[in-house]
Amino acid sequence: MSCCAASASLSVPGSAHRPDRSELLDASHDLGDGLVSTRLAVPDAHCAGCIAAIEKAVGGVEGVEDARVNLAGRFVTVKWPREAVDPEAVFAALDRAGYRSGLMDMAETGPDPVLRRLFIALAVAGFAAGNVMLLSVSVWSGADAATRDLFHWISAGIAVPAVAVAGRPFFAPALHALKAGRLNMDVPISLAVILAVALSLHETLTGGTHAYFDASVTLLFFLLIGRTLDHVMRSRAGAALRTLDRTTPRGAVVVAEDGSHTWTPIGDIVPGMTVFVASGDRVPVDGTIASRSVTVDLSIVTGESDPVVLTTGEIVVAGALVVEGPLDLTATRAATASFLGEMRSMLEAAETARPALSRLADRAAAVYAPAVHLVAAATFAGWLVAGDGLHHALTTAIAVLIITCPCALGLAAPIVQVVAAGRLLKSRILLRDGGALETLATVDRVVLDKTGTLTTPTVDRATLGGISEEARAVAAALSCQSRHPIARAIEAACAGGVAKVDGMREETGRGIEGTLAGRRWRLGRADWALDADALAALPEERRAWPVLSQDGALAATIQITDRPRPGADAAVAALKDLGLAPILLSGDGETKVAETARWLGLQDWSAGATPAGKIDAIRQMQADGHRVLMVGDGLNDAPALAAADVSMAPSAASDVSRSAASIVFLSEDMGALPSAIAVARMARRLILQNFGLAVLYNAIAIPLAIAGYATPLSAAIAMSASSVVVVANALRLALPDRAGGAVKRATPGSEAVTDLPPALGARA
Repeated sequence: MSCCAASASLSVPGSAHRPDRSELLDASHDLGDGLVSTRLAVPDAHCAGCIAAIEKAVGGVEGVEDARVNLAGRFVTVKWPREAVDPEAVFAALDRAGYRSGLMDMAETGPDPVLRRLFIALAVAGFAAGNVMLLSVSVWSGADAATRDLFHWISAGIAVPAVAVAGRPFFAPALHALKAGRLNMDVPISLAVILAVALSLHETLTGGTHAYFDASVTLLFFLLIGRTLDHVMRSRAGAALRTLDRTTPRGAVVVAEDGSHTWTPIGDIVPGMTVFVASGDRVPVDGTIASRSVTVDLSIVTGESDPVVLTTGEIVVAGALVVEGPLDLTATRAATASFLGEMRSMLEAAETARPALSRLADRAAAVYAPAVHLVAAATFAGWLVAGDGLHHALTTAIAVLIITCPCALGLAAPIVQVVAAGRLLKSRILLRDGGALETLATVDRVVLDKTGTLTTPTVDRATLGGISEEARAVAAALSCQSRHPIARAIEAACAGGVAKVDGMREETGRGIEGTLAGRRWRLGRADWALDADALAALPEERRAWPVLSQDGALAATIQITDRPRPGADAAVAALKDLGLAPILLSGDGETKVAETARWLGLQDWSAGATPAGKIDAIRQMQADGHRVLMVGDGLNDAPALAAADVSMAPSAASDVSRSAASIVFLSEDMGALPSAIAVARMARRLILQNFGLAVLYNAIAIPLAIAGYATPLSAAIAMSASSVVVVANALRLALPDRAGGAVKRATPGSEAVTDLPPALGARA
């Protein structure tokens, strides 16, 4: 079994059809600040050594700021300044490194040819191994010399063509690496198989007693089983990204000022453009609805399959499916900054992730590969000097080559990461930072925001009865500019007419302001929106509510009622079961925070926390030696999310908070939080166990092989068995109950409070 597995069904055209600079720029994503990101297909990438070689080659091109290989999708993402884009330089660098390359858009997709070739090779190796092993058993049973020689010739007739076919997945990459002046894990495998076949042919030609055709084909059979399984798992890990790419529209119909419709590539759509989306099509970019009410399917965002009705002025995100339309929308973000663009970036980050433990394994395997050849050569020379003859020395060296193949070590971390990524994707949890999962496994403090995280704010519509139509329209206009949960609740409650407010801006932790007919309007905290006289006249119990002001005078107070987020009680109970003490850190008033903490069973809480105060609290915990996970969603939570060791945010969080978070969960249920921690802890345990198993295997097997106690056949079985054990151990993570399973709601008598009322927080 080998960690060296190809993982995507794509091919690239020959160098004669490579794109020029303009084509490369058209296929690139604009990152802002003059930077672009380009994805280049590298179909020959298949192992950790390939990752290092490709990233070194591309990273050495002048102007390239970063190069990351995605082994699951077999492409390299190149980050460079727009003016530095040089296709000839980067393709030449990949040619020198020995890798074919081309644009991802030029890659041909369809049935997986790599998997097909692996299945054919596996079938050939299995057939040959079964038949040659039967002949070998007959020889071992005491066949006379003539019968033994006949069986050796029959075995050679089966094994030699079988090795030529079944060994191609190993021989081709090994030859490829040697031509480029590198060693990879396929080199010792190929060398061992070829030497074993050559020695067996020599024995057959000279009428020798021992032949090792059985070892050659059996080794290939077990290795191909592992390679096929690894390929399938990696392909599944990359399937989400390929599905997302197929989901993303390539362009959209833009409505001009004169009413004409023009199809425009997705990359050319900018904020402010009006886009027409027909019924049955997906929304290409984030925007606000400019036409009548429409019914859309938001399952790609929320996971809920029931369509929802959105009205004029409401936000609709890229990827939403128009069920009953059509609709006109005003684009608010470019395609790369849309919801689909963010999801794509997060999936790429997860698939290109190589946390510390994985990088350690890669470095160990890189050193181990040449060491294998040195050990085998030393063993051969040692036995030859000891006078045991060429046959015994060569047989022992072959056994050492086979038994010391670093496949188990190379598989130890990547296989667990692939399984963990699949497990998280099923739970609708996405990693923005490649090392987030590894860090998440070590946290011992969880800091939780309240509003939008543990609770969902709603507006008491009864309190809006005395508000003028103008005030409601202004409140709707101001609130639609923010993704804060309270702003979204106000926007929903004030839906209807929307005033044309100018110069709108949001102040973190305070509110939103704008001007209308020369008057300044503010929506947010009372102590920020109101002047001193208006604030003094406001009753104490209403000062915790959002207010709408006009030139500092009170225009309206809006009562907010907090409702528990789905699964919040069960999530708190599950965190406690994991040995974590959740801490509630909120900027809300003491009464609200205390009530929420009491209902959710939280012992440690703090109210009135400013963004700076949250950062100070997190840094104090870190100074005390704790690893902190921060969970929040508001704009004011972004600094704390960035300050924590690892952070999580829901998909409905503000853009800034999602960008600052290491992990984003798409479901509304807070059960994603303890589930992610449980998966991360289990993954870390399995990686460490796999390292231990690999080290233990080598500590026992290598001395035995050097001492001459292992034949090539027993070495093949032992090496393959070690890899099978490592993969089987990793697959334990795929079992639903191994990582905590689904988080269940707390039951009466448990640590968490279960008699949750329908509403939390403020009272009338």
